[in-house]
Amino acid sequence: MSEASAQASVGANATDVRARAAQWATERAFAEHWGEENQAALDAWLAESPAHEVAYVRMETTWGRTERLAALRPTTPEKATQLRSHIPSILIRSALAVAVIAVLAASAIFATWNTGKQTYETAIGGHRTLALADGSRIELNTDTVLQVSKNDPRKVWLRKGEAYFQIKHDAAHPFVVAVGDRRITDLGTKFIVRQNSGHLDVAVVEGRVGFAAKNEGAQPLLLDAGDGVVATTQSLSVFKKSVRELTSELGWRRGMLIFRHTALTDAAAEFNRYNRERIVIGDQAAARLTIDGTFPAKDVRGFAEVAQAVFGLRVERRDGETVISR
Repeated sequence: MSEASAQASVGANATDVRARAAQWATERAFAEHWGEENQAALDAWLAESPAHEVAYVRMETTWGRTERLAALRPTTPEKATQLRSHIPSILIRSALAVAVIAVLAASAIFATWNTGKQTYETAIGGHRTLALADGSRIELNTDTVLQVSKNDPRKVWLRKGEAYFQIKHDAAHPFVVAVGDRRITDLGTKFIVRQNSGHLDVAVVEGRVGFAAKNEGAQPLLLDAGDGVVATTQSLSVFKKSVRELTSELGWRRGMLIFRHTALTDAAAEFNRYNRERIVIGDQAAARLTIDGTFPAKDVRGFAEVAQAVFGLRVERRDGETVISR
């Protein structure tokens, strides 16, 4: 298959998924009796692919917007009765389904709207836990900004920093984390998301997540426990992480930084995320040294003293910085 044919096939598939999601959203909204059998069929379709879940949650969001827009149109009870008596209900449903699909085509415009978000922040060295109404929990690490939709608390935006998500799975209402043009969709999961200097890092601790670009034609990745992803504007890499590595990455939840054969310059950069007193590695020879150990995240002086004792380095404190060098 040629590259052009492959792209056309992917685009057609994405269109089919969006159309089916629109049909599900319409049927659910207008069904006189939406029972367990209907819900089971919807759940089965959602479980087939993260793309289905993402398409459906977008449909629900769009549907909510169309309902709010309709509510803004003034009408009298008499006029509403006349309209209902002259337009068969099947035509109303079909027209609304078409309208939903048309609105989705303009999703790029709607995505720029700030339709009501609650912002949560932590300062440098801060740590905050959010308990959601459905039993899910989000822990914010140092210097982090997270926004939660006021209309749908299962849709959040990580603007910067790092967060640990413990999500109660609901196939009918997927939990979606947006980071720039990337989307992480919960499939019954505990996972870490970190945005730092143009890099997006995702690590799955338990369960599964779907990882996709905002481009609806892109096929999402399905990540299992132990999978990690690093994404930049130019590249995307997937790799495995051991339980030990994941445990180290989550040390901040206990206020600790865990280093395992970590370059001194990288360890210093990690400390600098949590402290206003910055650590500066003064030369390349010191920067290349590697260190192992567990340190309190805010104990800059303790870390410097260990570096001094273990490697025989010089430690100077000047102008609010701790400089470590040969």
